[in-house]
Amino acid sequence: MILNRILLSASLVVVALIVQVTVLARLQLPGAVPDLLLLVVLGLALVYGHTAGALVGFTAGLLADIAPPADHAVGRYALVLCVIGYAAGLTKPDNGQHRSATVPMLVVASAAISSTLLYAGVGALVGDTAARQVGLTGLLVTATIYDLLLAPFTVPLIMALARRSEKDPLGDGAGAGGGSASGGDRTYGWLTSGAGLGGGSGGLFGGKRSKGVGIGSQRGNLLGRSARNKAGKIKGVKRL
Repeated sequence: MILNRILLSASLVVVALIVQVTVLARLQLPGAVPDLLLLVVLGLALVYGHTAGALVGFTAGLLADIAPPADHAVGRYALVLCVIGYAAGLTKPDNGQHRSATVPMLVVASAAISSTLLYAGVGALVGDTAARQVGLTGLLVTATIYDLLLAPFTVPLIMALARRSEKDPLGDGAGAGGGSASGGDRTYGWLTSGAGLGGGSGGLFGGKRSKGVGIGSQRGNLLGRSARNKAGKIKGVKRL
């Protein structure tokens, strides 16, 4: 299962990064750029949980930091996606699956806003004032709109692939076999207990059986005694 997670996460992150750099970054859209890498991290975190979400987010962000044409400090986007992946993974329900699309869409909107604010905040700490020059409000609005428009086409697909990778046919078969074996043990125990109830003296059926056996033995003894008495009488007659 862990190997399936690693392979799927690595494949989706690499594909998303290539599409992000070669296609989405060259669309020349006003304001922000649709963040496909962020959506991949969110989709995986919603299925795998907060720990895996943080690891995938850090790895994806680090690749984005070193992939050309990156012009910011290495580790900046890795920190942002690590925090976002961890926070998104906390919304995973106990049964592992969201009942509706409302929560994932709210997570996408919150992540779009939070990632932009965190990226601008970290940039301000390291002396990068590009967000201020472009306009932070415009970046927040456009990033949220772009990510929400792209999310219905990507996040459900990513979550479906992640859930599918969680299902191990061998593991399920073994679990099913183990369940049937345990069921067989329970059935065998029930039969054993039933036999105990039938043959034991303390059971309901055991009492009837022991009573029947006692009656049968008494009848056998009476018949044997009567046969011996008759034989004795016949022998006595012959003697006379």
